[in-house]
Amino acid sequence: MRLRNIPGAKDAILESGYVVQEPETYKGKWADVFEKAQPLHIEIGMGKGRFLMDMARLHPEVNYVGIEMYDSVLLRALQKREELLEKGERFDNLFFMRMDARMLEEVFAPGEVQRIYLNFSDPWPKARHAKRRLTSREFLARYEKVLDRDGVVEFKTDNQDLFRFSLEETEEAGWELLAHTFDLHQEEEMNQGNVMTEYEEKFSSMGNPICKLVMRPGEEKRQRRTGEA
Repeated sequence: MRLRNIPGAKDAILESGYVVQEPETYKGKWADVFEKAQPLHIEIGMGKGRFLMDMARLHPEVNYVGIEMYDSVLLRALQKREELLEKGERFDNLFFMRMDARMLEEVFAPGEVQRIYLNFSDPWPKARHAKRRLTSREFLARYEKVLDRDGVVEFKTDNQDLFRFSLEETEEAGWELLAHTFDLHQEEEMNQGNVMTEYEEKFSSMGNPICKLVMRPGEEKRQRRTGEA
């Protein structure tokens, strides 16, 4: 269960230089937020932010934005980043946002994002909540609007029901499945360069196989989006 009511979390987020305030004002000009104009990757539901901090450290040639909708969870990411700063580590290629992912189109312009990460997203197990799943066709339609011509979505989970649902939604939404596995850590090619999240370490240590897929809008959608059709 997520912590949602840590006293002072909202104020800390509003005062933090690591959090982009009023992100909609940067739509179409996210390159201005960072020191360098570089490919933009985002993580939706970043949790405590360790995955993105590791990615930002490993890939200084990429700009990262972490999206989290819960104040108290985002606060944990800010605290972790402050700890790293005290040790002399800063990330000029990483910012956070406190935002609901349903607002993506209001924050990013068409084609502005090159990659979207979805890591251990809430499974929303009840059927009536299927539209809330971050791999539902409703969300895939949102991703289509902000991804560039060759942009992809990477999704990891240990929840096999959610993974099978995601595979079905990929096809139903007219997306192209580039790669997938039901046991990432045993799949040498897909696991190469894999950066683990905190949940991934926890669940894999319990013996749960990690599922991963990589997908992108189908060719027809990509052509239509770029005016090639």
